[in-house]
Amino acid sequence: MMTRLPLKGVRVLSAEQYGAGPFGSMMLADLGAEVIKIETPGSGDIARRTGALLLDTPDGTPDSQFFQSFNRNKKSLTLNLKTPEGQAILHRLVATSDVVMNNLRGDLPARLGLDHASLGPTKRSIVCAHLSAYGRDNERAAWPGYDYLMQAEAGYLHLTGEPDGPPVRMGLSIVDYMTGITTAAALLAALFDAARSGDGCDVDVSLFDVALAQLTYPGVWYLNAGHATQRAPRSGHPYTAPCQLVKTADGWVFVMCMTPGFWAALCAGLGRDEWLNDERFATPAARNEHRDTLSELLDGLFTEHDTAWWMDHFAGSLPIAPVLDLADALDNPYVHATGMVGTADHAGGEPLQLIASPVKLDGARLPMRACATLGADTHALLSDVGYSREEIARLRTEGAV
Repeated sequence: MMTRLPLKGVRVLSAEQYGAGPFGSMMLADLGAEVIKIETPGSGDIARRTGALLLDTPDGTPDSQFFQSFNRNKKSLTLNLKTPEGQAILHRLVATSDVVMNNLRGDLPARLGLDHASLGPTKRSIVCAHLSAYGRDNERAAWPGYDYLMQAEAGYLHLTGEPDGPPVRMGLSIVDYMTGITTAAALLAALFDAARSGDGCDVDVSLFDVALAQLTYPGVWYLNAGHATQRAPRSGHPYTAPCQLVKTADGWVFVMCMTPGFWAALCAGLGRDEWLNDERFATPAARNEHRDTLSELLDGLFTEHDTAWWMDHFAGSLPIAPVLDLADALDNPYVHATGMVGTADHAGGEPLQLIASPVKLDGARLPMRACATLGADTHALLSDVGYSREEIARLRTEGAV
């Protein structure tokens, strides 16, 4: 069991909901930060009601498996930031916190007093991290936005799928997740600086900017040479072959010959050393030019055996992976052997299986617990900053918490 977590003692207040923001703050919570999730009194994060797989709680508050997948290791505070009382509570909590985070629409943080201009007078070193769809300082600041929209406008759908097919989005909300991770990294850098200088700041990261930043080399090629990367068959790499799907007797594998050494390993493993001197395949450019012919030849050989046989045959010598459905991906013995699926206690009584953090410290997976039920930590947090039992009861009655 991990006993020393690097962010222990760091307090993060996060006005967040749904995916991108909660995914980022969950990275901080996994690493030991005290992440206090600010939720709307009564309703909470919309993710608590998202999806068909809802969870029972002892107090009847909403919860779901969808919600828990983004919010492990967090506390829950109900707080109405639109009320004077809610703002007063926020400032008391800020005085004991290191970071205030949100994933609101770009025009809302300043209006709700979540930026450094509003909170800096309470604590100069506070870091205010803003994750929004399009940023806070441009003509789209008030626009709502979601992952799939970013994939569409940043060119992802154009780059994904078969060449003769319709535009295709990625199967997961990868822009949400990358934006959450980018925000976590940026705010940690700002927190490090605040610890040295005593001065906090605003940190801004947007879904759109992160989506565009991930265009990397295709983006640079276009900007500098006007070269527009297109889709390749079999989900292949645009210029390296074979780096693609290959048929087997019972499914598909993905083969990646990214270096001359791996091309040689493929040829040797297939008993086709003569391909090394075949003018159609002798160079990377030639293999790319003749990729359709190469695909046919590979299919003819790989369909002689099933996927499991090929995985065993090339294990460790060639970059190769089976193409699995979701069930097989999560039932994969390798996944369980590495500890990437773990169990967390849940308030409803039934243990909850969760996908673990990909981070290890000193060889150990990070500990997991389910997020608290809606508002479960409100009384304790308010008591810690000086509110009496009677004051807390009044604040509940007034709808401030």
